[in-house]
Amino acid sequence: MGIDIPLVIGSFFVAIVVGLTGMGGGALMTPMMMLFFNVPPLAAVSSDLVASAVMKPVGGVVHMRRGTVNLRLVGWLCAGSVPAAFSGVLIARAFGDGEQVQQTVKYALGVALLLAVAGLVAKAWLARHEGPASADLGEISVRPIPTLLVGMVGGVVVGISSVGSGSLIIVALLALYPALRANQLVGTDLVQAVPLVASAALGHLFFGDFQLDLTTSLLIGSIPGVYLGARISSRAPGGVIRALLAVVLLASALKLLGVGNAATLWILGGATAAGAAGWSLLRHRGGAQVGVAGELPEGAAAGGSGVEPGVPSRGAR
Repeated sequence: MGIDIPLVIGSFFVAIVVGLTGMGGGALMTPMMMLFFNVPPLAAVSSDLVASAVMKPVGGVVHMRRGTVNLRLVGWLCAGSVPAAFSGVLIARAFGDGEQVQQTVKYALGVALLLAVAGLVAKAWLARHEGPASADLGEISVRPIPTLLVGMVGGVVVGISSVGSGSLIIVALLALYPALRANQLVGTDLVQAVPLVASAALGHLFFGDFQLDLTTSLLIGSIPGVYLGARISSRAPGGVIRALLAVVLLASALKLLGVGNAATLWILGGATAAGAAGWSLLRHRGGAQVGVAGELPEGAAAGGSGVEPGVPSRGAR
């Protein structure tokens, strides 16, 4: 079994972003393997999911200890996502064999990344219109059927592409439960992602294209990267990181969908200009930073930075 040193380094830097934002693991790791290391799509998805199944419980335990997990929400999400994730693997295999299935998974991943970008934009917009956040998880009224459906859709997407557990589902939770604080949102999403990713990983071990050397390289780089990102998350400008993450995801999606280099640059330029104009407009209207207003950066809770929720910002003191 050989260790791929460049892949270790790449996964280290991707994991830092995951630790900082609580988002982007599968959405960045899988495209990185495909675009920069020429890993076949199904092997990239399979290996990333198995590596995530090892890493996810670390963040989940941190949030359980901090009391930022709504276990009723976790239960309803898992009821839909766990069987759906396993089914997603079977759906991916049903697309065909050989080059056909590889190409289909590649396109499915590109579409999933576009959805993740839309989710990031929607999250920023929803954060500007959400009500006051609740400090008590017991005050959150769980909506079983919508939550179950979110889990089912997210599970299928994760099973096929490895994308969704930290980007699509977290945005859906924000839309359904705007009273959740950022640390509660990330904590609940991380804990529900543990059985979700484990189910998808199990399916890929049986029916996918799991490669032990790839997964080992990912873990060697990712574990210290996630830890470092979580440690520095309290000082990270969350809004800027999410904006950069959206640009990277959009570029990856366009390349996976076969868009040419010139067209990709034009689309990225237009999206960046539109995003800058929208951010300037929101800032002019509300005088607030784009992001989850008045809340901690997502990665801060994941790292256990010690910043207490509810402490007023320097400008509010």
